[in-house]
Amino acid sequence: MPELPDIVVYIEALEKRILGQRLERIRIAGPFLLRTVDPPVEEMHGRTVVALKRMGKRIAIGLDGDLWIVLHLMIAGRLHWGKAGAKLPGGRRGLAAFDFPSGTLILTEAGTRKRASMHVVRGEQGLRALNPGGLEVLEAGAEAFAAALTAGNHTLKRALTDPRLFSGIGNAYSDEILHRARLSPVALTQRLDAAGIARLFEAARATLLDWVERLRAETGDGFPEKVTAFREGMAVHGRFKEPCPDCGSPVQRIRYADNETNYCARCQTGGKLLADRSLSRLLKQDWPRSLDEAHG
Repeated sequence: MPELPDIVVYIEALEKRILGQRLERIRIAGPFLLRTVDPPVEEMHGRTVVALKRMGKRIAIGLDGDLWIVLHLMIAGRLHWGKAGAKLPGGRRGLAAFDFPSGTLILTEAGTRKRASMHVVRGEQGLRALNPGGLEVLEAGAEAFAAALTAGNHTLKRALTDPRLFSGIGNAYSDEILHRARLSPVALTQRLDAAGIARLFEAARATLLDWVERLRAETGDGFPEKVTAFREGMAVHGRFKEPCPDCGSPVQRIRYADNETNYCARCQTGGKLLADRSLSRLLKQDWPRSLDEAHG
């Protein structure tokens, strides 16, 4: 799922291409993409793009007349830039095309589970209804971060990925943040001491800023076409069994539903292996409790 660094770079690329441009028309192919009926899509045609903004993991395109198109890419949605009037990809992959004089913005989604969404709303009130309201870590101070983190008692992984608590952080960058902070993904927020909270705050800011700069450099003047949750240079996310870049121990994972948490036991949990729900239940007493036990 595209997260804060990816969305920032998407928006910067769009600003160069569509800000000040007239939206000629919207072509929608995905039958479940559009989630609103008022205002109608046709009311967007002929209007000029006057603003672009990020709301968590959503991209908001502002048009004159205080109208907004809000795109949520979810897990497999991606944006592409093509020549003016470019055709939508065949099959079920192509969801929508936004035609401008300068080119066409195309929305696609891989796979069969269509989760990407598009809302059309009026004014700031309409935008607020779609905003989960999480704290903007790159704009907030340490005290605000600590207050949001400890508002409830959740695991650090769950807290960081809750869009109502923190804006724009998902599965991938939460793994990277926790590794940089040397904290266990299953540590509880209200049991974290002041030093741990401060370390997490600095790690979150540093990780997000670092990846924004990396993706900017990778994209250059082009359009970000290689948006993925698994990137070369990540410390632990998507690197199960590969060596931790800091200590060399094999990266571990916890799998659940459609997601997984990657971590380094040596760096983050004092060598303790966290129980994978399904596998540990199967192995029971044979489930190794530490790195030494697993690799001894």
